[in-house]
Amino acid sequence: MKKASKGEAKRRVRNNGLRQEYRFDYANARPNRFAARMREGSVVVLLAPDVAKVFRDAASVNAALRAILKAVPDQSNRK
Repeated sequence: MKKASKGEAKRRVRNNGLRQEYRFDYANARPNRFAARMREGSVVVLLAPDVAKVFRDAASVNAALRAILKAVPDQSNRK
């Protein structure tokens, strides 16, 4: 593979600092170590930092959401 000169490399970098193309070495890639924690049918939600301070685990988040669902009228019949 031919190395690009410094001038060519500078031209390939866009205004936002990103290159037009990145080449990744997939030989060093590893499987996702957290994938086994996911259960079938699970949905991952990213909590804002201030919310995450209150809810420390999935059980507390699910309990709060279930309480809200009991208070809200059933929306499944609406189109």
